[in-house]
Amino acid sequence: MFNALLLQAAPQPAAGGFGMIMPLVLIVGIMYLFMIRPQQKKQKETQKMLDALKKGDKVVTIGGIHGTVASTKENTVVLKVDDNTKIEFNRTAIATVVVDKPAEAPKAEKKSFFGKKANKTEETAPAAASETEEK
Repeated sequence: MFNALLLQAAPQPAAGGFGMIMPLVLIVGIMYLFMIRPQQKKQKETQKMLDALKKGDKVVTIGGIHGTVASTKENTVVLKVDDNTKIEFNRTAIATVVVDKPAEAPKAEKKSFFGKKANKTEETAPAAASETEEK
């Protein structure tokens, strides 16, 4: 009888199931969050930029040609690259729309490492001295 008990195998837990699928689901979820979703977002932004092209926009093509949009068609864009030179490109060949920088904005106050305003005594002292001299 004792030998019969020893020969019986211990009950095995069910193989597979939820414990085997969970790591696979986790890996697919991480890949979606870090690879697929950002790529889809970038494609939507690029398509939005291409749809918003209008006459007069300054653009750069994938090949590095800088030009101004002379006219747009359904699938193509005509760029003016020189006074008398126009080239027709596929819309998908436009890499970026160049945005001219606005006039120089006033500089922000400098802050020190700890978030406090930096002392500007060197800059303000000569200005104060020149103001008193003018009066």
